[in-house]
Amino acid sequence: MTTIALWKPHGTLTRFTDDAGRDTLAGWVDLRDVYPAGRLDRDSEGLLILSDDRTLRGSLTAARHDRVYLAQVEGIVEEAALDRLRSGVEIGARTTLPALAREIPEPDWMPLRDPPIRVRRTVPDSWIELTIREGKNRQVRRMTAAVGLPTLRLVRWAVGPITLEGLQPGVWRTITHPELVDLRAALA
Repeated sequence: MTTIALWKPHGTLTRFTDDAGRDTLAGWVDLRDVYPAGRLDRDSEGLLILSDDRTLRGSLTAARHDRVYLAQVEGIVEEAALDRLRSGVEIGARTTLPALAREIPEPDWMPLRDPPIRVRRTVPDSWIELTIREGKNRQVRRMTAAVGLPTLRLVRWAVGPITLEGLQPGVWRTITHPELVDLRAALA
């Protein structure tokens, strides 16, 4: 069994082929028979787990487990916005599960994004850490927008106990057996 952690770069599709010629996982992962467990939007970056274990991929997609995101948002973070995220936010016809949300300083270890985010001189930006237990389409972006903090950059830092630590955009590593044991326990 092979399971890897990849820092999916911004602009990369979460699949291995694309008829339109856009960047795909094939540009970063040269392994056979591993497939993504879930997705990250093309505009998002960060941790993506790929595996040849179909059961693990299904569990990661279906189970409610912690997913930690670091979001650079437009505006000043106020406690009222964080409280709304912590209570659950209406997005479309549903309300999200409550999230863990806190403002964080800009991560000094975070590599610059390619291409860089847009910068507006008159509008400040901030960073928040958001932990959610579900993964609906563009959920974090929709949540931050609903509380008045549009997302400029979104990086998934962790899925359960697996993190981006030690990785850079486009780089992957094999997830160790003890890490897989911890990951499976987090999904139980």
